[in-house]
Amino acid sequence: MTLTQFAVPLSQRYFEDYTPGAVFEFGATTVTEQEVVSFATAYDPQSFHIDRDAAAHSMFGGLIASGWHTAAMTMRMLVDHYLSSVASLASPGIDELRWLAPVRPGDALRVRVRVDDARRSRSRSDRGVVTSSISVLNQNEVVVMTLKAVNLLLTRPAA
Repeated sequence: MTLTQFAVPLSQRYFEDYTPGAVFEFGATTVTEQEVVSFATAYDPQSFHIDRDAAAHSMFGGLIASGWHTAAMTMRMLVDHYLSSVASLASPGIDELRWLAPVRPGDALRVRVRVDDARRSRSRSDRGVVTSSISVLNQNEVVVMTLKAVNLLLTRPAA
C-alpha cells in the first residue's frame, strides 16, 4: 500500500483534491483512562467503560473505551487531517460501522483513509460527493474500528 500526501493543506483543499484510490494515514491520539471514564460516564455508562474493577471481571478483562468514544476520537483526527476546512459541507451519514477490537487506555490510535469514489453532484455543480473507507488502527497494527463515510465538498472556485 502506497500512502498519498495531499498537494494542498486543509485550508486550500476542495473536492478535486480527493482522488479515488488515494490512501492517507494520520494520527496518533493516545487514549487516556480519564477520557475513557469521562466519556462513558456521560454517554455510555456500562460497567466495563467506567468501573476498573467490574471491567477486570468482564469478558474484556479490563477497562475499554466506548465504541462511540472511539468514533468521536476518529472524527477529531478526520477534522484535523482529512476534511477540508473550506469546502466540507456535511455528511449524509456513514455505513458499515464496525468495532472490531477493544480500545484500551494507553492505546495510540491512528486513522487510515482510502478514497473510494469522488463524483460531482448531478443536481448541484458546485459540489461533489466523496466516499471513503476508514480504518482505525492501534499501536500494534490491530484494526479496532472500520466505517465507510460519505462527505459533501465544494468544488474549487473558478479562477
